[in-house]
Amino acid sequence: MKPYYWESQHGNFGDDLNLWLWDFLLPGFRDVHPDVLLVGVGTVLNKALLPEEGRKLVLGSGFGYGALPEMGDRSLWDIRCVRGPLTAEKVGVPEALGIVDPAVLVPDMPEFKNLRKRHKRTFVPHWESAVAGLWPVTCATVGMHYIDPRGEAKDVIREIAQSELIVAESMHGAILADAFRVPWVAVATSDSINSFKWRDWAATVGVEHRPRRIPISSRAEAIVKGARFWGVDYDRSSAAPPRRPDEGDIAVKVEAQSGLRLAAKQVLAAPSTLALWQASRATPQLSSDARLAERKERLYAVLEDVRRDYL
Repeated sequence: MKPYYWESQHGNFGDDLNLWLWDFLLPGFRDVHPDVLLVGVGTVLNKALLPEEGRKLVLGSGFGYGALPEMGDRSLWDIRCVRGPLTAEKVGVPEALGIVDPAVLVPDMPEFKNLRKRHKRTFVPHWESAVAGLWPVTCATVGMHYIDPRGEAKDVIREIAQSELIVAESMHGAILADAFRVPWVAVATSDSINSFKWRDWAATVGVEHRPRRIPISSRAEAIVKGARFWGVDYDRSSAAPPRRPDEGDIAVKVEAQSGLRLAAKQVLAAPSTLALWQASRATPQLSSDARLAERKERLYAVLEDVRRDYL
């Protein structure tokens, strides 16, 4: 059996954790049923992503982008659970199968236990923001620790667990914070942040997705997101949109700044700096211990059934 995950060219810890999480949850799964694709963590129930041929075992995946694949043939689709009730409704399975995102089980891995706190307040942006924004500089200005979501997944997760508060634009930043019992504040820098998938997960653990808006930090970030920055509107839907810069372009634009030019960038990013500081002082959220434990128990029961049927 092979795990499927969306592989970002930039890297994204919330998807990359599929590379090792399932070896902990279902040891030996790679050695059986080579014809089955394990579809796990991520917003991957998308016709454009998943191959049409072959059998799929769905464990906690979510919908949120594009169109659903045709999932009516139960000989090809074994849907044991999905990320939340909104995905369950879209897929056409009972709401009870919308259990929770499997990433909530990461803290049960021995290597993530008993990690000491190292960071008071931490920001985890969406990967698009990390590619194009000035967020490391912004975080340094307000005295926050910055986590790049494109980093190695285990390193990113340890830093989340070692924080006392998480400000999260990355959904899995919030999911992992909540799972490690770290209070979190949701933020969004643009309309490109997918509220459907956030609400899907939030409903499972009994919290609300009510993100605080933080202005975009740079023109490069605005171009990536098709958003407005200081009166310049980059509309993705326009007939002739500006060329989307690749990671190399943005690295040159952002990392090469120094001296007066960097100071000028900090002035331009002042609205985002203030908003991020305010978010780090906002009242955070955290699901109840009982609700999280109940969802984890239900997910472990599903995994036990999968072990019985496949391993």
